[in-house]
Amino acid sequence: MWLEGITPNELAALPKLRSLVGACRAWRLAQVKTGDAYKLADRPHLLRPCGKFQDGTYIGVPPVSSERRDYIPMGFVKDGMIPGNQLYFVPTDSRYVFGVLVSRVHNAWMRVVAGRLKSDYRYGNTTVYNNLVWPDATPAQRERIEHTAQGILEARSLYPDASLATLYDPDLMPVELRAAHRENDRAVEAAYGLPVDSDEAGIVSHLFALYATKTCSTPGKCG
Repeated sequence: MWLEGITPNELAALPKLRSLVGACRAWRLAQVKTGDAYKLADRPHLLRPCGKFQDGTYIGVPPVSSERRDYIPMGFVKDGMIPGNQLYFVPTDSRYVFGVLVSRVHNAWMRVVAGRLKSDYRYGNTTVYNNLVWPDATPAQRERIEHTAQGILEARSLYPDASLATLYDPDLMPVELRAAHRENDRAVEAAYGLPVDSDEAGIVSHLFALYATKTCSTPGKCG
């Protein structure tokens, strides 16, 4: 149940729901005092994974993705769909942000810094997303990425009955979608200042250089 924003009067008027919330509070208070559940006992009506979620369009990011895929299958999720613990979310409807996240650049970074679940990639919001250095894109470069990102969405729409899992299976990926991704890759790589047709090793090396510069505490002395 999603109870974000419910008022005390509204909760008091629903005795069965109030009883469930009370039971949740009692359960959380009975947990280990250093754990997350105990710390959230004072807000028993809220779900743990979605504490920072605000209703609105967001980009859904699966926490685990097959190592066979060239791109993590992300997508926009519209208002009213609440993410659970098996979906990360980026609260934006920006085509620019989407374009960078579905690019070869971001996926190359992910393949190096993400964790693993057996042989699959385990995406981490703190390890992958938060540590990615975004390009210092010009307005023209941002506009180009917005355009190529929209091209990806339009290529997907040609196959309305296909799931993202099917569309991003490397053996089944439609030629239109692959072509749209390549256009987006070129746009994002240009924004990062990467040479045309950079290989993945070159992309990762460039990203780590940007990261080192970004996190250097002594400018001019970090190599």
